[in-house]
Amino acid sequence: MQLPIKVDEQRPEPLYHQIESQLRGLILGGQLAEGTSLPSIRELAVSLKCSAITIRRVYQDLEAEGYIRTRQGSGTFVADVGNADRREHRLSRVAEEMERAVDAAWQLGCTEEEVEELFRKAVLRRASSRKGGENSDA
Repeated sequence: MQLPIKVDEQRPEPLYHQIESQLRGLILGGQLAEGTSLPSIRELAVSLKCSAITIRRVYQDLEAEGYIRTRQGSGTFVADVGNADRREHRLSRVAEEMERAVDAAWQLGCTEEEVEELFRKAVLRRASSRKGGENSDA
């Protein structure tokens, strides 16, 4: 199985952290369902061009957090992740993106009222396009 994980050696964030956060996101975001078989440590290390020690650490951390489980002789699988964890992850990601948008707005000199107005308009636009069955970014 090829996982959609990208590592960037130019980022200050350690490789194991980049891989771990992306794999956690795939699990919590529902792209990897419960019971999905994950690549072996060696396979994932080769595909991401990193050491097996790095992947072993990622798998150990995620197993300790309850996101994956390893069965001796069978492999590593996605564990059952509760809806509360998925919701918390989803809301956390949205909050991070909103904070980035607010930071950008303030750097551009927007007021708090302008930011709130822009947010309200964006929500209304998206809500109306969802109701209309459109997937456009209009």
